[in-house]
Order: sequence, then structure tokens, then C-alpha cells
Amino acid sequence: MFALEAGNGPPVVLLHGVTANAFVWLPVLAELATEFHVVALDQRGHGRTTVGDGARYDAAAYAGDVAGVAVSLGEGPVVVVGHSLGARNALVAAARAPALYAGVVAIDFTPFISSDVFDLLDARVAAGARDFADAEELRSYLRDRYPLLPEDAIERRAQHGYGTSPDGKLRPLAARGATLETCRGLREDLSEAVASLSVPTSFVRGAQSALVTEDAFERTRRLRPDLRAVVVEDTDHYVPEERPGAVAEIVASLGRDVARPGPRRPSEGS
Repeated sequence: MFALEAGNGPPVVLLHGVTANAFVWLPVLAELATEFHVVALDQRGHGRTTVGDGARYDAAAYAGDVAGVAVSLGEGPVVVVGHSLGARNALVAAARAPALYAGVVAIDFTPFISSDVFDLLDARVAAGARDFADAEELRSYLRDRYPLLPEDAIERRAQHGYGTSPDGKLRPLAARGATLETCRGLREDLSEAVASLSVPTSFVRGAQSALVTEDAFERTRRLRPDLRAVVVEDTDHYVPEERPGAVAEIVASLGRDVARPGPRRPSEGS
């Protein structure tokens, strides 16, 4: 499992979204590393992490990977931060093995996402699973697909998310079969895992997100009104890349709270 690592302090693990990789977290990682030990992962089937034939891409498999990393760090419970797919994985991991996690920050993935929204996500992921003739074609595609991403985020995706195929074209590092199977798994009902959470958790939504609608976010708040809920303005789904400073502060705030002595609580309010 490939990872980027920086800093010293309480452990924080960062999990990217579907088709992405650890490098999308670099600005957030740099800010958090001033007071935390931060590890950003390439999850199974993505980036530079590979798994064998017949590997599973359901929530339980991803959550098992996260648990393995939490144990291998050997630094006590970790704060696990996930975006999109990573948020789903963080929530399921914490619900399954709460003793391993000091807290969760779940960015733009909640229960109650509708099937038509998932249909659109499937189409977007499938459209990106192709070769590109050259770097300029790739960057043009990325700018169109992620209209609110700053240019440095586009460049990180272009540089770190693609490799060269035998015929010289640029091909996504995220395996096509893995990402399509992963998207199918995202449709699993998440409400039971969220209902059972016993660790401090912050839900974060991009104000213009098409994946987590206002209705889905509000229903999640009603399911767990004790957990924090934050809306980040001027962002769509890709909150960590569009507003890395805001995300770093949300994570740091939760990380500082759970590091304080005293009884653990699910939240200190929204």
C-alpha cells in the first residue's frame, strides 16, 4: 500500500475519493503536518497500491485496509479523514472497529444519496477510464471535469494520477475494473453504520455538491443530530482540493478536541 507521510504528533489518516490518489491531499497534508503525524493513502485499486486478482472492492474490504493501517502505525487511535469514497470507508471502518479511531471527518459522502445521483457518478467515472493522447488533452479533460479545481490541483491530478501506456498514451493509474466495482459498492446502505457510530465525527458538505444534496445532508443530520455538520461555501464535491485550508482546520479542530484529556463524546455540536 503506497502512502505519503509527514509530520509528528497524533496520527491522522487521509483517504481519497474514487479514481483519485494520495497526492490530491498534498496541501491539506502540509498544513496538518505542523501538529499531526499525517499519512495519506493510495487505496486499493487506486494510484500505486495494487491488489491481486479477485480482490474485493466493497465497503468491508476498504474498511479492513484502513484498520490494518491504523494498527500498523502503532500510535493509538487515529483520526481518519475521507473524501467521497474515502468518507464512506472512514465511516464504515469506525463503525466496525471504533477502538481504532479517535475520530472521523467525512467529506461529501453521507447516507441517503439517491440512485439517480449514483447513476451520474457511474457515468462520470466510466468516461474518465480511457487513454489520453498527450498531457494537453489530459489537462483539458481535467479542467472540464473539475471546473472549480485550482490549477495546482489540476496539475497534481495530471502528474500523479496517470501513467504511460505501451503505445505512449496517458492512462489512469486507477484500475478500470476496480473503480467500476467500487462505484457499485458505494450504493450500499450507509445509514446503519452512521447510526452506530460511537466516535467523534464531523460531516462536511460542499455547498454546491451534486453528490450530497441538501436533502441528503439534512436527513443525515436528523439521523445523528449529535454529530457535527459543516457546509463549506464556494465548493462543490471536491472540497479538499478546492478549499484545503478550510478542510485542514476542520480536521485540526477535531484532532485537538479528541487529544484533550477527558471522556470521549460523539461531538460538541454542529
